[in-house]
Amino acid sequence: MEASIALSRVGLAGLAVMGQNLALNIAEKGFPISVYNRTVSKVDETIHRAHNEGTFPLTGHYTPRDFVLSIQRPRSVIILVKAGAPVDQTIASLSEYMEPGDCIIDGGNEWYQNTERRIHEVNDKGILYLGMGVSGGEEGARHGPSLMPGGSFEAYNNITDILQKVAAQVEDGPCVTYIGEGGSGNFVKMVHNGIEYGDMQLISEAYDVLKNVGGLSNAELAEIFSEWNKGELESFLIEITSDIFRVRDEHGDGDLVDKILDKTGMKGTGKWTVQQAAELSVAAPTIAASLDCRYLSGLKEERESAAEVLKEAGLKEEVGTVKSGIDKKRLIDDVRQALYASKICSYAQGMNLLRAKSNEKGWNLNLGELARIWKGGCIIRAVFLDRIKKAYQRNPHLASLVVDPEFAREMVQRQSAWRRVVGLAISAGISTPGMCASLAYFDTYRRARLPANLVQAQRDLFGAHTYERVDRPGSFHTEWTKLARKSNSGVGAFN
Repeated sequence: MEASIALSRVGLAGLAVMGQNLALNIAEKGFPISVYNRTVSKVDETIHRAHNEGTFPLTGHYTPRDFVLSIQRPRSVIILVKAGAPVDQTIASLSEYMEPGDCIIDGGNEWYQNTERRIHEVNDKGILYLGMGVSGGEEGARHGPSLMPGGSFEAYNNITDILQKVAAQVEDGPCVTYIGEGGSGNFVKMVHNGIEYGDMQLISEAYDVLKNVGGLSNAELAEIFSEWNKGELESFLIEITSDIFRVRDEHGDGDLVDKILDKTGMKGTGKWTVQQAAELSVAAPTIAASLDCRYLSGLKEERESAAEVLKEAGLKEEVGTVKSGIDKKRLIDDVRQALYASKICSYAQGMNLLRAKSNEKGWNLNLGELARIWKGGCIIRAVFLDRIKKAYQRNPHLASLVVDPEFAREMVQRQSAWRRVVGLAISAGISTPGMCASLAYFDTYRRARLPANLVQAQRDLFGAHTYERVDRPGSFHTEWTKLARKSNSGVGAFN
């Protein structure tokens, strides 16, 4: 009888697929866990899976009270419910039975300020709080995600042993680290998702160019992505892309990828990333371009009618004329290099956004360590994250990945291939907004002098916003129009 009243080491509330998988992962690592869900059938389902997948130390509970009281003190309760109001409702129902020193860990994709609000709210009851980004999808949750916990350091210490066992394991440790104070864990996960948007967009552009300019078949594309996954582009997204091209349509002829409607969904983290970049005056054009593309993809009917209208107006498809003289082998290699260089810019933008927010909030984020915990488990896991980690180890104050000596050399080596791909796509009328945004970012950032002097002159002319000079200190204002008229009256313009 005694065994039945042994308390669990941790609790998990919210048993949709992510919650179930994380609970089973925790139990499989040997930590006794209590699970709870408002819908009773989900609890039964999780218990059933625990029996089927092994003899896991998992117990199901059907009321918030039984659930909370089944966990040893100080209690650590993970919640995985839909972001927003459901989180507040779950906290309210569980915290009623919790005590000072207990901890709530929200594992959802929550807006960071909601986490900061909840930290203060539960603090009145002496309850500790963590907002923890969880990346890796269903598979990651079950077998090892990348975890980004931020908030109470004491709460983190209470469950460090669990998180380190449950997280994905890479050669330099588990893919989890204490991120920082407040909502930093959620913010880091949000930017991770923004980088993911950029990555996915760039890969789709590489596919578009290879398919429509290079004329490659899905079978050839599967081989190419598989080959790329053995080199510098080795990553989860490249690997799954190769798999996608191999799947046949079970409802008809041909490949499944060709039957999928070209409209992309989204949950909001990409939009938040772009909004935050704007708030912090951080340029993130690759991530913004990927968001714009998702918006445009949603206008399926408008795009179809635009294609008709412009065709009637005399627009000719350029793809065919470009295709005829294409050297396939060279195109494939060029696209690989363009994809890699574009990707560096996208990650540079994400890292700069993290640093700007860290400075604003005093979070003291360790960018190299963030790159390390993204090396396994998460959606953007990639071999080159190790190089990003080393870049920040070499120089923690690195202004941008673009100027890390190693990455700088790689971008310089790849820029002619990059320009060829973008130029080719433009002349073929194929949009590559992500690659173009990355290239424009690179070209703007590397120029010692930009045409911004003219913009500043315009601002001073119409709004007396003043300007600085390159040759003397201070702010200046000029009566531009008066002086221009004066000089114009003395010269017969273009006579």
